[in-house]
Amino acid sequence: MRRFLLFLLLLVPGMLAAQQDSNAALLVADQLYITRDRVLVASGNVEAFQNGIRLRARAIRYNQTSGGLEIDGPITLTEGDETLIIADAAALDADLRNGILRGARLVLNQQLQLAAAQINRVDGRYSQLYKTTVTSCRVCNDGRPPLWQIRAKRVIHDEVENQLYFDEAQFRIGNLPVFWLPRLRLPDPTVRRATGFLVPSVRSTSQLGIGLKIPYFIKLSEKRDLTLTPYFSSSTKTLQLRYRQAYKNGRIQFDAAITRDDLRPTETRGYLFGRGQFALPADFNLRFDIETVSDDAYLKDYGYSDADRLRSELRISRARRDEYISASLINFKTLRDGEENSTLPTLVLDGEYERRFFPRVLGGEVRARLLAHSHRRSSTLSSDSDDADDVVDGRDVARLNGQLDWLRSVVFSSGLRADTRLGASFNTFRISQDDTTPESPTELTPHATLTLRYPLAKQSPNGVRQVLEPIAQISLTGGTRLAIPNEESTRVEFDQGNLISLSRFPRPDRRERGAMAAIGVGWSRFSPEGWNAHLTMGQVFREDSDSSFSATSGLDSLSSDILIAGQIDTGSTLFLTGRSLFADDFDLTKAELRGDIAFRRGSIGGSYVWLDADADEDRASKVSEFALEGSYRINNYWTASADWRFDVASERAATAGVGLSYENECVTLDLTVKRRYTTSTSVEPSTDFGFNIGLRGFAADTGTERYVRSCSN
Repeated sequence: MRRFLLFLLLLVPGMLAAQQDSNAALLVADQLYITRDRVLVASGNVEAFQNGIRLRARAIRYNQTSGGLEIDGPITLTEGDETLIIADAAALDADLRNGILRGARLVLNQQLQLAAAQINRVDGRYSQLYKTTVTSCRVCNDGRPPLWQIRAKRVIHDEVENQLYFDEAQFRIGNLPVFWLPRLRLPDPTVRRATGFLVPSVRSTSQLGIGLKIPYFIKLSEKRDLTLTPYFSSSTKTLQLRYRQAYKNGRIQFDAAITRDDLRPTETRGYLFGRGQFALPADFNLRFDIETVSDDAYLKDYGYSDADRLRSELRISRARRDEYISASLINFKTLRDGEENSTLPTLVLDGEYERRFFPRVLGGEVRARLLAHSHRRSSTLSSDSDDADDVVDGRDVARLNGQLDWLRSVVFSSGLRADTRLGASFNTFRISQDDTTPESPTELTPHATLTLRYPLAKQSPNGVRQVLEPIAQISLTGGTRLAIPNEESTRVEFDQGNLISLSRFPRPDRRERGAMAAIGVGWSRFSPEGWNAHLTMGQVFREDSDSSFSATSGLDSLSSDILIAGQIDTGSTLFLTGRSLFADDFDLTKAELRGDIAFRRGSIGGSYVWLDADADEDRASKVSEFALEGSYRINNYWTASADWRFDVASERAATAGVGLSYENECVTLDLTVKRRYTTSTSVEPSTDFGFNIGLRGFAADTGTERYVRSCSN
């Protein structure tokens, strides 16, 4: 009650009576009295509030004549959520904006601490610190120095610009001086974007030697920035660039580099990657991607990307509840050995329109779909039957596909669900520079399907739910396939997503024909604890075999391979998914498996792929490869990681890498070693060493978890 009454005294003339507006100061203390010489004294748990500043002290003496404050410590001065000053004693003016603090420590954003013999506050904007030590590391009272520190004769903190200015700065690791700078400017921890140097990194490769990257960030405006990164080594001079800009309705980013090196001394090398997306009127979205490079080996030589085919695309699309529209222009560039861009369809045009209706007379749903596609090769040669090994020279293809379907679902009282689909499609093609096919083949094809599902559900007393669903489909597609080359559907994946489907070809240039049937069963388990599992088995039967399917697709015979696919997800510790195809004699024809395990100190993930040799898919030998990656937290500060990809078929590793990182409250350190074993006409095996070190405290907090070191021995 006594403190509350003293709080009310602040509303009458007193310590800060000079403030007659809404910014008047408030004072709370255990004792409050006025001496004979008109000095207002507040003592015992003193708290003062003025213009967003909160001051705590042991005692405050206010001289009404001079308007100054004499403050006895320990003193704690807080300004907002980002600035904290701790001092032994202070002399400040009445509004706490000007004055001197002795034996003071300034803490910014709970990250960076600046200890000084004296702090001068000027206009509530500048804090001048003398004989200053700056660090974001924990400072122990046992005399041990912090991991790193910056010592300076004077430091000025500009609270408006959020900048730190150092005079005669000396950077130390422990107590060891590393380098000295007469002037230094750094952003304080509250700044997210400020012009200046970023953390440098060291990169060493067996091809380029030891190099240093020194990024420089330029804040062009609140919505634009540019990062320039010179990269120098004994074998290369490279300038990397990154440009970003945000708009009201979208954003763009471009990454590029230009190089002169000893690997190709007569060439100027480089790359450009760009991407952006914009929201347009009428719910349309625009997206673009740009990927181009000077030569096939550049991206791998400099570690920018592992892509072996580049894709540039301009796309506009709109998705609504009953309508979808898209159009795109795509350009491909291959970096693979044995592929020529002139004989590949490098320029592609795609368009799609789909709409659905719900007629009251017929019931059900009507879907209309129109697809347009064109791909062009730059070669002007014609493909003909005399080409060796069926080499495609310059064939260009354009097509238009339309489809109209009526769909109706009926659920019987027994729980059986019947899905009916009736429709027709038309396909017309324009094929040029190919002497082996008609120039403009056209067809009209009817189709029908009937799908039966009988879901069975069970729930246990412990809340576990299980669903067993047998499923069967009968379908019929009329007509005979046009005698056109297979340009788009050369890779067919038979999985649980297209087990029940009218056609399993990935593109509409080809459709399955004749009578077909598919049977399968799906089982799912859902647990309240998050432990879920799914299993699908199925097989496809057809009246006539289809030679357009490759042997390893599992669909080239009258009865397909048996599909088995499953997934296990415990919610937090284990995720496992796999898919396999088995022939009639249960010989494995295709398999893929992916698993991830998380535990208290880290995680392990791995995958395995097995594909048999298949000339139709340009695979002369079988593929058997597994990959492993994982990380292990050694303690609160050190984390080790590794990845390894091994080609079982060739009995050699493809890539391997290890990493070690250290992170605490004030420093991050990363060390990586990567080895690429693959060899081609444009790429040589190489080893890449990377080293990065970063100091916390001079940038906005990333929010990542970090641990504070203990001062105990």
